[in-house]
Amino acid sequence: MDKNLKKIRKAIEMRQKAKSLNQTKQNQQEDYLQSNALPDMEESHGFYPSISASHTNSAIPENNSRVTNIAVKALLSVSLFLGTAFITEIDRPFMNQPKEWLTSTLTNQFPFAKVNAWYSEAFGTPLSFSPSAVTEEVITDSSYLPVNGIISEHFHENGQGIYIEAEGEENVAAVQEGIVVFAGNDRSTNKTVKIQHADGTTTQYGFLDSIEVHLYQHISNGQVLGTLGTENDSTSVFFAIEQENQYIDPEQVILVDQQP
Repeated sequence: MDKNLKKIRKAIEMRQKAKSLNQTKQNQQEDYLQSNALPDMEESHGFYPSISASHTNSAIPENNSRVTNIAVKALLSVSLFLGTAFITEIDRPFMNQPKEWLTSTLTNQFPFAKVNAWYSEAFGTPLSFSPSAVTEEVITDSSYLPVNGIISEHFHENGQGIYIEAEGEENVAAVQEGIVVFAGNDRSTNKTVKIQHADGTTTQYGFLDSIEVHLYQHISNGQVLGTLGTENDSTSVFFAIEQENQYIDPEQVILVDQQP
């Protein structure tokens, strides 16, 4: 009898151990499937899976960096604007010098020609402000005017420049080396080219029929800028010289340059 009881108890213990071992294996398999293979309950029903905080936190530093950069740029822009307004609005003697410097900086054009002259002297070749594949046609005659013709209106008649009446279809050439700072339609002189020179002057060529150069192009002395008399009946070109925001008489400048 005792032997039978021992066998029965031993069998019961063996079944309990086997059952406990199977339950443990089953729980491990379920945990593995839930974490690696099986979709979440919400995802299986068509909802977006839940995203843990560990994934979202990685994007927070990058977003914060972008926001910080934008905030710094905005703060600097506002500071610059307020500083400029403060300098221009305050009417005190000690602000005269900063006000003059600020006005000159904002109104005067960047000295491209001076920079180009320094670069050419230092490195031997002109500085290319803009890529150019245009073939440079140069007029080599002895005429000192931008176009062959006669002066039909002088500087003292309009206070800005001279009008040159060409003989017919003519090329308009630069009277001095420089950098193109304007090439397009002007309200007063229609198709116009303006060239900035190393000596601080700017020459203007107006009422052209066509423009053969582009903005920031380096121009050689005598290089063709455009044409006259090819589209319109008018063969008159406007020529002006400007220095320190004031027009000067081109005839006086050219005559001085032409003296031996």
